[in-house]
This record gives sequence, structure tokens and C-alpha cells, in this order.
Amino acid sequence: MASAYAETVTGDDPAELTGDALVRLQAVVARLGRVVVAFSGGADSALVAAVATKLLGAEHVLCATAVSPSLAPEDLAHCAGIADEWGLRWAAVTTHELDDPAYVRNDLDRCYHCKRELMDVLMPLAESERATVVLGVNLDDLRDHRPGQQAAAERGAVFPLVQAGLDKATVRKVSQGLGLSTWDRPAAACLASRVPHGTPVSLGILDQVAAAESSLRRLGFDALRVRHYGDLARIELPLEDLGRAIDMRDKIVTAIRGAGYRYVTVDLEGLRSGNLSRAAAASPDVRR
Repeated sequence: MASAYAETVTGDDPAELTGDALVRLQAVVARLGRVVVAFSGGADSALVAAVATKLLGAEHVLCATAVSPSLAPEDLAHCAGIADEWGLRWAAVTTHELDDPAYVRNDLDRCYHCKRELMDVLMPLAESERATVVLGVNLDDLRDHRPGQQAAAERGAVFPLVQAGLDKATVRKVSQGLGLSTWDRPAAACLASRVPHGTPVSLGILDQVAAAESSLRRLGFDALRVRHYGDLARIELPLEDLGRAIDMRDKIVTAIRGAGYRYVTVDLEGLRSGNLSRAAAASPDVRR
């Protein structure tokens, strides 16, 4: 699927390749003219927002962050801070995915219902701005089960990074070359992604996960997931952080129990984005 979008890039100079990728991205953005960026503050959407604002001017670019219980408080603060630092025209918009029974059910298509709600909120903004909604989807994202992309595309959203042929590694290289502080920001996902498919999503669970992850960040862990299994929290950290986690086990246990969990585990396989979806896809008990 990715090959349908990617352009062939030749040459041996990494700087030249990165510059070529930026030129392609600028060309895609320039054709759009006016955009509303779904701005999560991650490396992908941040690059789109920065390039679009520089190229088109802030008056033609609105960066909108969806605010709901599935957004970690730190992520909202990060988005606001980056917008202020970079001079982005930014708005926090409220989404209500928890009002949708299909989302709460938490089957394999939960992300479809989430992005549909996002588009329901962003489309009126785009119409008032006479703009196109754009998302920070990169080529690597096309390889995973991400039904949210389908929901967004159905409503007319555009994926500039995909059209320009940028994968995650290239996004980070281009961002670093532009001096963007988000170039090495760990990949993030909504808090609902911590809840195994088939377990209904609730405000209480999202708040509990948010509290647990915030407590670990205060202990110095940046890239992490706290997977929710009722009374049990399964912590995923990069492999290089596992030793430090064992050394700090007493503090970690105290922090996670303080968020309401009874049992605390650390996954020895480390941090793996999307592993709950892959596990659910292999299970006959989880409906689509």
C-alpha cells in the first residue's frame, strides 16, 4: 500500500535526501492553499503544522487539538506550549467520542469511530476557513490496522506526509533539520489504546490510565504505556529503561498503586506500539 504513494528518491547524501523530502512536502502543502491541521503535537502533525504555517502563513493554517478524556493532560499542555513557541494559530476543540456506544464498545474499529467524531468537529472549522483538513499520517502508518485513516479519508481529509512519500524516519530527519523540538518526541497514542479491545472504554478507566502514566513521567520515564487489565497494570517501557525500572521498582509500585491498581507488572518485551490491536485481531472473541 505504501508504494502507491511513495516517490522514488535517489542519491547517497542523507542531507540531500532529507531536503528532497521537504521539497516534496512543501509542494503538497502549497497545492492545498489553506488547511486545518489535526494537531496532536507528535512528530508527524508537528512537522505538517510547522511547514504549512511557514509556507502558507498562520492566517491560512489552523492547528486544532482534539480535547477529550482520551487525551493525556501532558499532551494538551505540550500542544499549547508548542503552538505558542512556534507562533501557530491554534485552537483546542472538544470531541465527545465517549458519547458514542460504538466507540465505548472498543472493538477493533474503535479508532474509526474516534476519527469520525474528530472529523465531525473539524469539518465545520474547515468550511469556515475554506480549508482542507490534513492529518499527520506517514507511510509507516499505512502498514498497521488503523481504521481511523479510513474514517478521515471518507470525509475528505488529506495526508500530506503520505502524498509526499515520508515515512517516520524521514519525518524525524526533516524535523531535526528544521530545528523542530518534536523531532525525537516518542510516539504517542490516545489513552483508549491502553484498554484491551473488548473491554468497554469508560471515563474512570481513562482517568486511571492517565494518572498512572503521569506518575511514571514524574519518575523520569518519557516513552511508556500503561496497559489496563482491571486491577492489573502492565507497564511497557523501551528495553533500555527496563533496568532502571527494576532499580526503581518500589517507587513505581507506589506510583501505580496510587492510581488505583492493585497489581503492577513490567512487560519484558518492552514498549510495542499497537500490540493490543494485533493481539485482538488474532482473537476470535473480539468483534469488528
